[in-house]
Amino acid sequence: MTSNASGPPRHGVVVVGTDGSAAAGSALLWAAAEAARREGPLRIVHGTDTENRAAHLSVGTLDRIGKAGRELLERAAAEVTRHYPGVEVTTELSRSKPAAALRSAAGTDGTIVVGSRGLGGFSALLLGSVGLQVAAEGEVPVVVVRDDGQRARAGVVLAALGGAADLECVRHAARAAELRKASLRMLSVWNVFQYVGLVTPLMDDVDEIAHRRSSEISTVADRIREEFPGLTVTTDVEKGNSTAGVLVEASRDADLVVMAGGRGPRLFGPSLARVTHAVLHHAHCPVLLVPRARGAAEPEQEKS
Repeated sequence: MTSNASGPPRHGVVVVGTDGSAAAGSALLWAAAEAARREGPLRIVHGTDTENRAAHLSVGTLDRIGKAGRELLERAAAEVTRHYPGVEVTTELSRSKPAAALRSAAGTDGTIVVGSRGLGGFSALLLGSVGLQVAAEGEVPVVVVRDDGQRARAGVVLAALGGAADLECVRHAARAAELRKASLRMLSVWNVFQYVGLVTPLMDDVDEIAHRRSSEISTVADRIREEFPGLTVTTDVEKGNSTAGVLVEASRDADLVVMAGGRGPRLFGPSLARVTHAVLHHAHCPVLLVPRARGAAEPEQEKS
């Protein structure tokens, strides 16, 4: 990811995956609208996952898979052009697995957009395997689109943060708000039970901890106001028993939730931190995950 440590982040190409599913269709139009806002290009990618299967598939089967993929990409490109004629659109048919194809197309400074679920798996799943893998392993910003574009515009971008370490994440949120001519709401959730759980004497320190959190958020807000002077910025520190629950509820009144991506324990394949995973499953608007720098510790908000 390319960013300016002393100013607003720079954005590269918007990359969106398509597999013909309804969720992918929603992601396609969201990505096209984002490319239009940025006045940048859109790349539509379809991964066939045939790279390591060629020896087990006939030439005729490979040809049919390739033809179907090209037709899918052509339809997707035509749909974008119909809605956003000014957007520069390119397509890419890849033999790689979908997640790998998306990461390759995004390079080091792109933004990947995926639908909440694809054609595979169970319809009840809120986040498909490709979306999960891209979100958990992405080294560039990843957007998971869960709505169909029919929600009324709220005019608010919601930045979820745990403290000063999330400044870069808030920069992305500020840029997104600026592009949308929206306001930025910075929200930090303080889960009191995370601190007092088994140690009752810590109750005496609750106010001090809350004050420290508020001070950190104010410092980040002042930096953002300095870098984005025309942006309306508000800050909130809320107490709650469930960090994810507060963020999901707040997403009802937002056009986009922006939060730092967090990995969970790797037991069987890619995984996300608990709060991140819950927000992706239940948010009422698209969620943008901003990757943390390698080796960066997850803030307390991601652990609660």
